[in-house]
Amino acid sequence: MSSRLLTREELAIDPVDAAQLLLGSFLEADGVRVRIVEVEAYRGGDDPASHCYRGKTPRNEVMFGPAGFLYVYFVYGMHFCANVVTLTDGVPGAVLLRAGEVASGEDVAFSRRPASRSAAELAKGPARLCKVLGLDRSQNGLDLTSADSPVRLYAGEPAAKVYAGPRVGVAVAMDVPWRFWIDSPAVSTYKRGGKRRSSA
Repeated sequence: MSSRLLTREELAIDPVDAAQLLLGSFLEADGVRVRIVEVEAYRGGDDPASHCYRGKTPRNEVMFGPAGFLYVYFVYGMHFCANVVTLTDGVPGAVLLRAGEVASGEDVAFSRRPASRSAAELAKGPARLCKVLGLDRSQNGLDLTSADSPVRLYAGEPAAKVYAGPRVGVAVAMDVPWRFWIDSPAVSTYKRGGKRRSSA
C-alpha cells in the first residue's frame, strides 16, 4: 500500500486531469484508509455545475486554491461530501470523491456504517465515503499533502482502464462527461440530475 503523499504540484492541474490521477489513490483519516474508485471533476467560472460558478463565498473559498487542500461541504441538510482542490492559487477547481474501497480500518468503517451489507457498500457514494472516514466541515481546508495532517492523500497505481460518463445528480451541465471511475463493486449507481444540485 502506498506511503507516498501526493504533492501540491501534482494536483495543481486541470480538474479533469486531476480526477483521473486520483483514481486508485488513497485517502486516509481517523483510522480508515479508502482507495478512490470514482470521482467527478468541477471547474470554476466556466462550469455552471460548480459551487464556484458565481464567484467566491465563505463556503467555497477553499476551492480557490492552492491545490491539495480538502473541501468539505454539507448537502441536502444531511450529508457531507469531500473534494480535493486542484489548479493554481486563485483559480477555482476541485474533484469530488464519489466512492472508494476500504483498504484498511474495515472494522472502524463498519462501526460507522453498521447498516452496510458488504464491504463494497461501505464507501459507495460520496456521503458514505465521508461517513466511514469521519469527515465533516471541521476538516474543511486541511492540507492533504502534509504528513502532519489528520487527513492525507497518498499516491496509487495508475488504473489499467478508466471509464467516463456524465456527472451524477447535477441540475445543470448534466451531460458533461466528467465523472470517472475504474472497475470496482464500490462504484456508485448513476442517477441523472435535473432537479437537485449536488455538485462540488
